[in-house]
Amino acid sequence: MNKKILVITSTFPRWQNDNEPPFVYELSQRLAQKNTVHILAPHTEGAALTEKLGNLQVTRFRYFFLKYQTLAYKGGILANLKQNRWRYLLLPWFIIAEFFALVRLLRRETFDIIHAHWLVPQGLIAIVACWFVKKPPAILCTSHGGDLFALRGWLFKKLKQFVLSRTTAITVVSQAMRNMAISLGVDGNKIQVVPMGVNLNTQFVPPVTVQREKSLLFVGRLVEKKGLHFLLEALPAIVKKHPSVNLTIVGNGLDEYELKQQVLELGLNKQIKFLGAVENHQLPRLYQIAKVVIFPSIVASDGDREGFGLVLVEALGCECAVVATDLPAMQDILTDNETGLIVPQKNALALANKVNDLLDNPALLLHLGKQGRKYVLERYDWEMITKRYDMLMENMLRDGTN
Repeated sequence: MNKKILVITSTFPRWQNDNEPPFVYELSQRLAQKNTVHILAPHTEGAALTEKLGNLQVTRFRYFFLKYQTLAYKGGILANLKQNRWRYLLLPWFIIAEFFALVRLLRRETFDIIHAHWLVPQGLIAIVACWFVKKPPAILCTSHGGDLFALRGWLFKKLKQFVLSRTTAITVVSQAMRNMAISLGVDGNKIQVVPMGVNLNTQFVPPVTVQREKSLLFVGRLVEKKGLHFLLEALPAIVKKHPSVNLTIVGNGLDEYELKQQVLELGLNKQIKFLGAVENHQLPRLYQIAKVVIFPSIVASDGDREGFGLVLVEALGCECAVVATDLPAMQDILTDNETGLIVPQKNALALANKVNDLLDNPALLLHLGKQGRKYVLERYDWEMITKRYDMLMENMLRDGTN
């Protein structure tokens, strides 16, 4: 069945070879092989207002003067608000502009389904916009984590309940998020756990010849919930036992200056390299040469936490040995001592001990890498995830809920 799908999102490539997270693009591009897919995303300086990206028709809405359109991208809306509180003034303009852009599209074309990524603001805007069109499409809303965990207080609770109760179907990217949604009073039968996928067949693959350097790797945004400062705190104990080891940090974010200061205070500037954000096609090689990949994620002070460990799946796809914390989103993917090693969050000593154990045990390194790839290949490849989304959308239409 060829479906007309309108995807609304605040995270999407701004141009070719952008280093923005590509998961919405990847899913949409694959869905467009059998369906007609239109993307509605925020505009930003340097991006086209309308363009064709592969099989996708993309429309970007303006929400303020060009140089001040800084609410989306570069870490996402929540991170950008934390970085600069003045950006809260942009929120009403963003919501109004996205609302009118969505209503215009819905009145100009007939869509079968709206796929809204994030409950707030996209899910909320989709519900309200559908009140203003004669034949509203069904609404599928996908929550990725921050919108469910970090938006706290009675107002956001009510908004989340409003969206969750009025969408046709809901997907979340981990079991922990499903439990959270159910705790808000949502019928569990309405919620499916469908993670984002990873290209495990041609992109995130093991090295042809195993020549891993004695290096540790961290990949992720430099923000509180990623827990990088605990990894830095653990590093002296690792270097003491393995003097030749080094750590490569991939990513940027609000805490970059603070983390670099921590490195200087610990006297580890010779052992640590900050690469900044890299293009997505460069990531597989970094995984392939790393000895151990570490994910020290935590529950942040505002309640924000990982919704799903997508970079963890990428690392396992490259047969990396990984150490990760015991957050539910990580335990959805890892089994301790089988596909990775799990440590308590916010425990630098435990983290150091686990990493040292791995560096001392080449056989365990190899075993975890092999088992980890086997596990994710059976569950998280894009082909299988796309089929699940396509089937869900067909069921929504077949049930006559639009």
